[in-house]
Amino acid sequence: MPVTLIRKLALLVYRNRYRNEMDEEMAFHREQVERELRDKGISEENARYAAACQFGNETLLREQSEQIVAFPVETVFQDLHFAFRQLRRNPGFALAAVLILALGFGMSVTIFGFFDAALLRPIPYPHPDRLVAVHEVTSQLPSSGISRLDYDDWKRRNTTLSSLDVWSYSSHLLRHGETSERVSTALASSGFFRTLGVQPILGRNFLPGEDLPGSANVVILTYATWQKRFAGRADAVGQSVNLGDENYTIIGILPEDSVFAPRGNGEFWMPLRGDECEKYRECRDLLGVGRLRDGVTITQAQADLKRVASQLESQYPESNRGQSAGVQLLSESFVGDYRSILLTLLGGAGLLLLIACINVASLLLVRSESRRREMAVRGALGATRLRLVRQLVTEGALLAVAGCVLGIGITAGAMPLLVKQVPTQMAGGMPFLHKVGLNAHTALFASAVALLAVLLLSFLPALRLVSVNLRDELSAGGRSVAGRLWQRMGTNLVVLELMVAVILLAGAGLLVKSFYRLLHVDTGFDTSHLVTAMIQAPGGRYTTNQQTMVLYHEIEERLSALPGVVSVGLTSDLPIQCNCNTDRIRIPGRTYSGEHNEIVARAVSPAYMATLKTTLLRGRMITEADNLPGPMTVVINESLAKKYFPAEDPIGKKIGDLDLSADSIREVVGVISDVHESSLEEAVWPAEYSSIHRTVNMGFDVAVRTAGEEEAILPEVVHTLHQIDPSLGVFHEMTMQDWIATKPTVVLHRASAWLIGGFAAMSLVLSIVGLYGVIAYAVSQRTREIGVRIALGATLGSVYALVMKQAIVLTATGLLLGLLCVGAASLLLRKLLSGVLFSVDAWDIPTLFVVMVVLGVAAFLASFLPAHRAASVNPTEALRSE
Repeated sequence: MPVTLIRKLALLVYRNRYRNEMDEEMAFHREQVERELRDKGISEENARYAAACQFGNETLLREQSEQIVAFPVETVFQDLHFAFRQLRRNPGFALAAVLILALGFGMSVTIFGFFDAALLRPIPYPHPDRLVAVHEVTSQLPSSGISRLDYDDWKRRNTTLSSLDVWSYSSHLLRHGETSERVSTALASSGFFRTLGVQPILGRNFLPGEDLPGSANVVILTYATWQKRFAGRADAVGQSVNLGDENYTIIGILPEDSVFAPRGNGEFWMPLRGDECEKYRECRDLLGVGRLRDGVTITQAQADLKRVASQLESQYPESNRGQSAGVQLLSESFVGDYRSILLTLLGGAGLLLLIACINVASLLLVRSESRRREMAVRGALGATRLRLVRQLVTEGALLAVAGCVLGIGITAGAMPLLVKQVPTQMAGGMPFLHKVGLNAHTALFASAVALLAVLLLSFLPALRLVSVNLRDELSAGGRSVAGRLWQRMGTNLVVLELMVAVILLAGAGLLVKSFYRLLHVDTGFDTSHLVTAMIQAPGGRYTTNQQTMVLYHEIEERLSALPGVVSVGLTSDLPIQCNCNTDRIRIPGRTYSGEHNEIVARAVSPAYMATLKTTLLRGRMITEADNLPGPMTVVINESLAKKYFPAEDPIGKKIGDLDLSADSIREVVGVISDVHESSLEEAVWPAEYSSIHRTVNMGFDVAVRTAGEEEAILPEVVHTLHQIDPSLGVFHEMTMQDWIATKPTVVLHRASAWLIGGFAAMSLVLSIVGLYGVIAYAVSQRTREIGVRIALGATLGSVYALVMKQAIVLTATGLLLGLLCVGAASLLLRKLLSGVLFSVDAWDIPTLFVVMVVLGVAAFLASFLPAHRAASVNPTEALRSE
């Protein structure tokens, strides 16, 4: 430790002794000077006075001495006490500054909490940087599932993965006596959890071979399910649960933090057993998870799996033509949908914090102008420039700390509030939400932000003091270069505020327009007065086509008989969900070279299209006659007709599977307008609709069109379904408009539009207040000049023009710089913005025009009041006051 630091620490402890010794030494030297003066014949009183003048200010000398050899603790407390007094004397200023800082600080730390939980915190598995998500890639889909047969080949032939396993979404009915409850489940290959590096806290993992047909039924519980359904009892392992009319033995309990994000709301993990789908390479319903070998990069792994995919394409051209492989970090696949939104929100919160700090710094500068003479007088009385700077730094730091402390309170309340706004259905796939909160990461970020705020709020007033001559300030009577210096600095800050406001307002406008267009996507059907519910039937009770037909008919008849019901339709999948459950087709009589003719396949009841109120363009809809055995028929959408039957009438045309097997041939009997089967931001795919009565679907959906309010009849619909069969699992019952509103894309766009819109509104208010402050100060500085102009005959219009000219220049400069920043962002952040905006370009002229108009009008109103005040100056009073 340096000697100087040791000495200063010692003086802190022995301060009183040091002061006594210093006072004795100062008294000794003063007495010596007095004695010398008396020896020269000067009287004792005059000698004492002359010695005091020669020696100087004792208090100043004492402070300077302590500053050299020790840390001035007392003066720090004095500065703090004086800072408190100053703020107490100006409560309006103090309250405004603290609230502005708290809002900016609180919002930025809140958004960082979500950013940290989703993107910075590692996923809860050993060596997460070695875990990768593996998928197939086609010309139509950048990320698609893997077939079981392709997975077996990939696992056997790759050389870069130490392990590769697959999993799949699923759901089962959990039996409770005579009733059933639908639960989210997942199917996984036997080594899945070993690849992740997860070891159950109770029981064991799946054993090799337990995912083969004929193996015992076993299941692993998630921690949340163990707590919810078994109260965390250790004897849960070994017990039996009935899932899908089959008994499963519980063999393990997963750790609390090992939540697999894509299946975050899953309750039971079961071995992946072979089914009919897994016999075909065309059936790609699995998702891969692998662990890289030591020293292998993701690029190398992707090249290796592409090599295997190329081999399979050559070996199985009909099913694998155009199929390649994709590899990415598992953590990247978990947060891919949220990254752009979170980065945008964090940027918006950062800009709001910046404009808040600039605004408070401007307030401090305005206040420092009113204290110019005070500082000059204190300097004349002996205060050093360093001591005055330290006082201003203390006041700025006190405001910053108060704002940050209040901001932490805002953060503590905002974080759980925002988490609660996430729909339950969506929150299941966002397990990182439970990590959002005040922790070491957010504390470190908050400390860094607080330090930056302290530096900014302390630097500007101190810089202003350092740059002026205190003696000139005292003699200038308030008209000095310092006023012009602050005015230049203040105008620059206002320009910066306006620039940031343009960026935030433009971002908010783009997001609001994007959200509006997302909600007004042409869905192809009438979303009003439509009630929906998902149904899962027990597999042990409905095993044949005849049994499911009886169930379908009873549901349609019973629900149609409810008061207020107009029509009832059944479907294998509700619209606005996904481009999933697809078929690959061939057109009989046409040359086929293995193209990916992939279309969406839906099974529907005859009344389904009428219930949705879709538009028939040609031919007819599915009817009861299509339910009977015989040649299969389909209705296709307009996209399919345009793609596969261009410039010809598709009615009567036939389509089939890749082998054109006899039982797959179906005849096109109708064409409807496109129904948006996928999520709203995705393009409409070609689609076919066949009769649901010719299939055995354990999971299907019901749509009910009502004459009155949907919410009123929704409980009756659910009650009637349970009356039909208590073992039916009924879930996600809601109106179609609520179904759309809870879609992840809609929720994310709505949240980003609201938050950035709020940030933009606050930035608009702060920037306009800053502009008003600069113009008002300029008017106060030019009161005498304006009075002289009016006395010499200047018109009111010229006075208005004199004041408004400065406001126009500042506003125009800020708007221009803001537009340049928006343009640069639209070029540099094109990829990020494409993940945030929907059907809106980042350089959207109408939106930017509205932003310019709003800011321009607000700036005009902010500058008009000072201009009106200037025009109302009484020249006699103005000149007399000088």
